[in-house]
Amino acid sequence: MRPITLLLADDDSSQRTMLADSLEMDGHRVLQADDGLKAREILQREPVDLVLSDLRMPGLDGLGLLREIQALNPLIPVVVMTAYGTIEDAVTAMQEGAFTFIAKPVDLAALFLLLERAMEMRLLKEEVRELRSRLEDPAAAGVVAHSAQMREVLSLVARAAPSRASVLILGESGTGKEVVARALHQASPRRDKPFVAVNIAAIPDSLVESELFGHEKGAFTGAIAAHAGRFERADGGTLFIDEVGDMPLHSQVKLLRVLQESTYERVGGGVPLRADVRVVAATHRNLEEEMAAGRFREDLFYRLNVVRIALPPLRERKVDLPPLVELFLQRSARLNGKEVEGVEAAAMDLLMRHPWPGNVRELENAVESAVVLARGKVIGPRDLPERLRGEHRPEVGQTFPGDDPALPLPERLELFEKHVLLGTLEEAGGNRTEAARRLGMSDKNVRDRLKRWGG
Repeated sequence: MRPITLLLADDDSSQRTMLADSLEMDGHRVLQADDGLKAREILQREPVDLVLSDLRMPGLDGLGLLREIQALNPLIPVVVMTAYGTIEDAVTAMQEGAFTFIAKPVDLAALFLLLERAMEMRLLKEEVRELRSRLEDPAAAGVVAHSAQMREVLSLVARAAPSRASVLILGESGTGKEVVARALHQASPRRDKPFVAVNIAAIPDSLVESELFGHEKGAFTGAIAAHAGRFERADGGTLFIDEVGDMPLHSQVKLLRVLQESTYERVGGGVPLRADVRVVAATHRNLEEEMAAGRFREDLFYRLNVVRIALPPLRERKVDLPPLVELFLQRSARLNGKEVEGVEAAAMDLLMRHPWPGNVRELENAVESAVVLARGKVIGPRDLPERLRGEHRPEVGQTFPGDDPALPLPERLELFEKHVLLGTLEEAGGNRTEAARRLGMSDKNVRDRLKRWGG
């Protein structure tokens, strides 16, 4: 781990000195405070990468300090130290935003490992925040990243965007490959230049080269005028080649030349044109299998696959589904002039249970249909498409967690989350790791929630 500036808050002077000496020997800068009030003063005047705080301190305790840090800078990870008998307080601290806790007396090896993990998480959050701040195109707002898989996707986008390296986006149909490509463009230095998209699967094989590289007048029957191709229109910007796995072999050769030499010629022309274009390609096909079958060139694959981003199917990141529903609901209500404000818990349960073979595209279609057909301001089960209602029909009188509007919203959300997690765990045969994978959560998050619920 690179050297960091760390704030150590503990009223036990001997413990604090021992930890500070060990951390400084490891190359870190350590600021010390013997209570929470002094720690807060330091945070207000000094840039700090991470806070290591005891829970029980005079003046301002660890929980109070944690709340102050969350208000000041929520990106600062907080590791709390707890003595025997205060584990419950430590769990409370994690629920309020602490990264994790470590028991006293502190095991130094375990502490160094926790600090490294905390800093990795901070860097990831900073990358995601920076990327989101640069996403100005409304089409890119569909990048919802609550799940661990999509947070990693955003991290890859943030790291790859400043370069001009080719990017290959893989994923099933409907997973949002073009949305991610637009996010790459908006986060790149090319954001003020064109973003041009072309879907190879929608173009006849005989016209692929004309669409990509353009053609001169008379180049072939029907070419009654000169035509600028997608590379020419994307000059200085980004060219998104969707379904590149469907490209015919003879066109793959010409695309490879552009990637290697940054030049191309229009069909029927002999004048070399310069290609100042960043290429982002996508496909739902397994290109390794396509290469083995002789349908995709190996040299082109390696030119495209400089940065590889794999999008998970929606069924494997169900934790992203509720915020996606909210995003699509607001968008559809605005476009269709409908006053629809939310989704009943029973309807959300049906949405969570559906396997979504069409992924995010299918979800957006289902939400728009429900908004258009909604009978009131809240979408209920009967407003959803028949294919969703037919999968799980509630019995008469059956209620769903969080249905009671008298409950506070946080409690309703907690009940619904518990219902979804336990249901997924049951479907996974009690296998927590498999349930975590299906929900797009970490094993630790699943264990922590089950422990909180007494499971």
